[in-house]
Amino acid sequence: MSNDFPSGKFERGRAIAKTGLKMGTNYAKFRLKEALGKKSTREERSELNRTNAGELFKEFSKLRGTALKLAQGMSLDTAILPEEFADVLTQAQYGVPPINRVLVRNIIKKQLGAYPEDIFEEFEPEATAAASLGQVHKAVSKDGRQLAVKVQYPNVRDTIQSDLGMAKMIFRQIVSGDKADEYFSEVGNKLMEETDYRLEGSQIEAFRKRYADETTATPEWIEELSTGSVLTMTWLEGRHLNEFLRENPSQEERNHFGQLLWDFFHRQINDSYTVHADAHPGNYLFLDDGRLGVIDFGCVKVCPKDFFLDYMRLFVAHRKSDEQTMKQLYSRLEIIEDPENYSKDDQEFYDYSLRLGNRFVSPYDHDTFDFGEKEFFDSFNNLAKEATAFREPRGSRHFIFVARAHLGMYQMLMKLKAVVDVRPGRAMLEEFLRRHQIADGVPS
Repeated sequence: MSNDFPSGKFERGRAIAKTGLKMGTNYAKFRLKEALGKKSTREERSELNRTNAGELFKEFSKLRGTALKLAQGMSLDTAILPEEFADVLTQAQYGVPPINRVLVRNIIKKQLGAYPEDIFEEFEPEATAAASLGQVHKAVSKDGRQLAVKVQYPNVRDTIQSDLGMAKMIFRQIVSGDKADEYFSEVGNKLMEETDYRLEGSQIEAFRKRYADETTATPEWIEELSTGSVLTMTWLEGRHLNEFLRENPSQEERNHFGQLLWDFFHRQINDSYTVHADAHPGNYLFLDDGRLGVIDFGCVKVCPKDFFLDYMRLFVAHRKSDEQTMKQLYSRLEIIEDPENYSKDDQEFYDYSLRLGNRFVSPYDHDTFDFGEKEFFDSFNNLAKEATAFREPRGSRHFIFVARAHLGMYQMLMKLKAVVDVRPGRAMLEEFLRRHQIADGVPS
């Protein structure tokens, strides 16, 4: 258990700068060798990226908070960093050391006015999960309800802007272009939201009212035992994806939960323009009663209406192979600059986006789709690797979290190797398109 929690700006800035210096030195040595005519192999470049990702995770996991969350957010989910970073940074979901129990007790006393043993009937001092911004403890309420109590690490909100500024200097060694600043701003704004636990509580309730039913379970927010830094909710008992797969489930069980994941994603295509944007296995549970549990509502993306509708229009254009409309939409969505006058970079990125978009919509061309299909899995992996060749981010900043929700759903379905009935999701999507008169996909 860790007692080392640097919360001061100077301390954190020094640690981030030290990481940046190490990474910069590694890259400089590598580029010097290339400048001297020693051509590098893909394996050597991969090893360099893996070494630097290791340095990043080692130091940022000590810092937790914004630094680690930013590293996660800029990983392969957004196709900004090389693939080796994603391999290492996925540990940020599970491999973060918890803060010590004395500090937890003091935070709860400060936030809720009493120590945990006085507030709860039972409170487990050991965290059941520790992530980038906070950690979760099991508890039992005075009236006997099973609870999850999420405790935010100290001073996380206070360090967001300074961490962001320092981390930008590190990532500038890897990414370039004006768009990078917009992406950092989007991630920073979302981090401010994620560290407001009262906002997360209200988002829990909004999703609970909208989606909790016989197929989908969400926690219930316990408002009276929550503050901006402590979030109390009812406990959902279930298995995460990896635990479920270790049980060697039948294909029927895989298909069942795959169908629930597919349907839950598509139920979010509605006039709220709001999606649960952190679609990774740690935020979903497979319950014994057959329901899909959805947890952690800190990262919820409310899209501008115009962006959301254009994202849907793009879906139609890809399915119809309507290249003229696609070019207009890719321009509106800031992926290319001028649909009538391409630069070489525009053409390369447009060609890539065309292939990626076609792959994304391909399951909708079937009544049922096998996400365990090797060709589909390989094509996604290859497209993800291709994306890392583009050092300059492209596209509206709103893509970051919407694409994460869509891609995260696909990744979980592929890991499940689920065979899904596509028709319910397609029907929900088509109903939305009809309601907004987007039958032909032409921008208005």
